Amino acid sequence: MKPKKFAAIVFAGLFVYLSLYTWNLRTGYLDALSVRTGLDVTGWVLRPGQWLVDRGVGFWERYVYLVGLKQENDRLQGEVTRLRLETISLAERAEATRRLERLLEFPPPEGWIMTGCRVVAHRMGPASALETIVVDKGSSSGVEEDTPVMSPDGVVGRVLRCGGATSTILLLQDPSSRIAVIGSKHRSVGVVAGTGPGHDLLVRYMHINAELEPGELLVTSGLGGIFPKGLPVARVTSVSRSDIDLFLDVHAEALVPPGDLEELLLLSRSLPDGDEFDGDASAPGAAASKAAAKPATKSAPKSAAKKRAG
Repeated sequence: MKPKKFAAIVFAGLFVYLSLYTWNLRTGYLDALSVRTGLDVTGWVLRPGQWLVDRGVGFWERYVYLVGLKQENDRLQGEVTRLRLETISLAERAEATRRLERLLEFPPPEGWIMTGCRVVAHRMGPASALETIVVDKGSSSGVEEDTPVMSPDGVVGRVLRCGGATSTILLLQDPSSRIAVIGSKHRSVGVVAGTGPGHDLLVRYMHINAELEPGELLVTSGLGGIFPKGLPVARVTSVSRSDIDLFLDVHAEALVPPGDLEELLLLSRSLPDGDEFDGDASAPGAAASKAAAKPATKSAPKSAAKKRAG
């Protein structure tokens, strides 16, 4: 480049610079422009970095929040499970309380006392030899064989065998079970016999001319010597007559489904006030023997007096 041209450019640049400098001293526009422009440039540079920082911090905070939220959710789920189990337990207790209240409200027959027991085992169905259940009362609690067993709804069966702490109950549905009954309305006498699981009960030996109708309630007649009179046993479902049979063909259904048994009542005879056992007082004729023995002791002095008189 030629020296004259270079000198002209430098002189022109200095002139422009001095002019702008002088103008800026008087107005201050260039200072304000530089400040504003610098701030904008700084903002452009810092804004992406701040955006990245905000995103990173937000992600980390959300991650930590989600971790804490999951822990809180797990704790609440455990609490819900615990409360659900507690609700089920309370509902079961309420149902058991309701059943026990029904047992307590059931009045015992006159001359009998009741003892509550719980079912601890079932042995029912085609695979079992007998339709039985096991309860948590035995001979140590005063339970004897042939003790009547019932629920507030009706007769369940009788004690078949006694152990020290448990007893086996022969259910009404067993084919070897027999209970003497009488119709609650027409007073027709018969015997309820079991026919096995899932089958109707049969009412045997009911005379062909006996009055009986479906829906009639059958209660214990007290003739068998085991059950007290008047306990509900079954309900008649069908009655039919045959020209070649001397007895009615009567079917009935049990009042107590065997699968619903949980708490039961054992019936035993109560002793009159002042009576005491003398040996096996429950044996037939024991009371009569005791009664016969008392007059004999009174007649002895009279016999001795006659001998002295003679």
